[in-house]
Amino acid sequence: MTLELSSCTYAYSRRKAPVIRDFSFQLPSGLTILLGPNGAGKSTLLKLAASVVVPVSGSVSYGRLHARSKEYRRAVAWMPQTITPLPSLTAREYVAYVGWLKGMGRSDAWKGARKALQRVELADKAGERTSRLSGGQLRRVGVAAALVHDARVLLLDEPTAGMDPRQRRVFRDILTGLSDDVQVLMSTHDVADLAEEADHVAVLDAGRILHSGTTESFLAHTPTGAAPGRAAEGAYTALLSSAGSNLAY
Repeated sequence: MTLELSSCTYAYSRRKAPVIRDFSFQLPSGLTILLGPNGAGKSTLLKLAASVVVPVSGSVSYGRLHARSKEYRRAVAWMPQTITPLPSLTAREYVAYVGWLKGMGRSDAWKGARKALQRVELADKAGERTSRLSGGQLRRVGVAAALVHDARVLLLDEPTAGMDPRQRRVFRDILTGLSDDVQVLMSTHDVADLAEEADHVAVLDAGRILHSGTTESFLAHTPTGAAPGRAAEGAYTALLSSAGSNLAY
């Protein structure tokens, strides 16, 4: 099964122009990086996919599951940009609490929290209060909370914001491991988040998809003579330039 947005239009109010209009997108398997400048519509796309907001027109589905169904919301997990767990809870207590909020029984949520923390390599921090975790660890707790109910799709909104290079590397390695059995869509405006492990790249600008394909096909847009190690930046800039973007990223 795959997550699909079909002919979706969405505006934050009737008086404002749509952020995205007649927008269609299918999430491929594996790890997909969603690149785009600030204001491109990345967060809106993820909120639609997560059923946090409802399109004015069009549809969102995962296989035969409609976005407004309980089954869909169990299959598709979303992690927003800001993670604010209760500081008095341990990492495991927080993840279990989120599982309980999503309809899991207390025993299942507690067991699921342990498994989810293992998947993000934080089993050794299960008893640590969330207030004592680093920013990178807190984001990984957020991923564990998103996965606690065995979601099949993971949507991440700018999850590496504020991380140092080492934390980014660890986080991307974890996502790569998860993408073997979970479809992952991670948004970012930073080309540094595009690692060679990413299976696919989608580039969004002004609510339009400029590119959606394999990482290899994305890098094919790199201009001749690009500096070594900056192929991804070159390809991204070339795509935005061809679309007339102001390159505000």
